[in-house]
Amino acid sequence: MTDHGKALFVHLLTATGAVFAMLALLAAAQEEWSIMFLWLVVAFAVDGIDGPLARKYDVKTNAPRFDGVLLDLIIDYLTYVFIPAFALFQSGLLPGWTGWVAIIVITFASAMYFCDSRMKTTDNSFQGFPGCWNMMVLVMFALEPNFWVILGLVAVLAVAMFLPLKFIHPVRTERWRGLSLPIALAWTFFAGWAAWVDFHPQSWAHWGLVVTSLYLVAVGIVQQIVPPRA
Repeated sequence: MTDHGKALFVHLLTATGAVFAMLALLAAAQEEWSIMFLWLVVAFAVDGIDGPLARKYDVKTNAPRFDGVLLDLIIDYLTYVFIPAFALFQSGLLPGWTGWVAIIVITFASAMYFCDSRMKTTDNSFQGFPGCWNMMVLVMFALEPNFWVILGLVAVLAVAMFLPLKFIHPVRTERWRGLSLPIALAWTFFAGWAAWVDFHPQSWAHWGLVVTSLYLVAVGIVQQIVPPRA
């Protein structure tokens, strides 16, 4: 296969995320939450693979007709923000006015964040919470905490999107990547497992989700506090 063909294949792989987003939305419309999250986990896995492939095959040079960054952002907004926000509202985890507040805050703040030119840091991490609402909402489905807890998390994370706080990219942030990448893969496994067993309250996947989520949220901030070794 030519370099152009390989680069074009990467764009096509990225575009499959739109298909998985539609399948997730159809499941959400029927309130089949486990199936919805399984499709979102598949989209999450594709999102983790296509970036390294895009850099390996230099898509900007070998297939410049298609803007891979724009394509990725469009799909990320659907799978990371829009569909999870809909699920949070429609599921009843946030009753009454709290659901309306959550979906307005999530979709509006995320739209502004996704077009923020300061989104990325010099070490390929994110400045501010990177709008990974799919991860947060999935954990909420698994744990089913009080709605005040969910609303509080939405508020805190929405504000954190625009604070000078570092959040790692498990693949691109080099510092501690040897630990961060396996933990991100473990989160994906636990997420799929939790959805597969329909978020059964006695599933060990829930503990795995909590531990890996806490690491992925906190490790970038820890890196800001702990200077790298000289």
